[in-house]
Amino acid sequence: FTEGFFWVVKFVQICSQGQFPLTQNVTVVEGGTANLTCRVDQNDNTSLQWSNPAQQTLYFDDKKALRDNRIELVRASWHELSISVSDVFLSDEGQYTCSLFTMPVKTSKAFLTVLGVPEKPQISGFASPVMEGERMELTCKTSGSKPAADIRWFKNGKEVKEVKYLKEEDANRKTFTVSSTMDFKVDRSDDGAVVSCRVDHESLSSTPQIAMQFLCMNKLPEPVLWTKDGGELPDADRMVVHGRNLNISFLNKTDNGTYRCEATNPIGQSSAEYVLIVHDPNALAGQTGPDHALIGGIVAVVVFVTLCSIILLGRYLARHKGTYLTNEAKGAEDAPDADTAIINAEGSQVNAEEKKEYFI
Repeated sequence: FTEGFFWVVKFVQICSQGQFPLTQNVTVVEGGTANLTCRVDQNDNTSLQWSNPAQQTLYFDDKKALRDNRIELVRASWHELSISVSDVFLSDEGQYTCSLFTMPVKTSKAFLTVLGVPEKPQISGFASPVMEGERMELTCKTSGSKPAADIRWFKNGKEVKEVKYLKEEDANRKTFTVSSTMDFKVDRSDDGAVVSCRVDHESLSSTPQIAMQFLCMNKLPEPVLWTKDGGELPDADRMVVHGRNLNISFLNKTDNGTYRCEATNPIGQSSAEYVLIVHDPNALAGQTGPDHALIGGIVAVVVFVTLCSIILLGRYLARHKGTYLTNEAKGAEDAPDADTAIINAEGSQVNAEEKKEYFI
């Protein structure tokens, strides 16, 4: 008897559990469609009903009770009652009830959560141009999120952790406006940097919303100014400026000097100098040959020494006139022939000194 009583009690418990309605909580994004399903494993033709958080009946079996075009019947049987709510509003959020009309009535609750989608974020606070060393404060803001969204900052793809976060409830008292502020000191490396603000929220699945800001996007400098040795370019035909480049054709040694380029924009002025040295083409090519300058110098020295020698010799001859014996001293004028003149000349050496003539 005891064993039989146990199986009777067990059968009653199973039947009782089989007639209990089963539901699940549902989460949907605002504007989406929510599907509410109520199931009963074992049902002896007992009616099922769905009602909203205001306890208004939506469907009783397959009969629609509330006039709302957004609510439709999906399936109605003794074991299941499923309905859908399209274009879900934030106000649709709440606890929905599935009722099984047994004695007593059995119910199951399903909570509908409606997510508020955050608006696309906006970055404010950037003013161009920005001077190096100044502090910049950028604020990223998004509204309409439910629950409150999370904001993260990145600079050139690297996350910035030191930021301020502020959450405020919107006027509808359901969604939130979230803002985050990043404050930093601008340095030269920030020129052209990409700062991004990313909004993470469960309603966005795996696609976060991102706002981007390019830093220090300064105007390009005006056409650069080229000078040579502190003055204008001396040869406009050969020295031509193309954009920021200076092109010099037919280089020669007169082009040696210091060239300077200056660029100016609203931020300031910058300049750079280049020293140009034009070498002898032969020297640059590593060729060896006669040094014409050296040869010319040697020739000049030789000519100079020769001229000096001639001049000195002339001056010497002019001051020291040599003496010689005239025909009278030799007695040649008295000799009847050459042999006699020679004999007379040899015999007349004693008196030669008396017949010397001098040219002055």
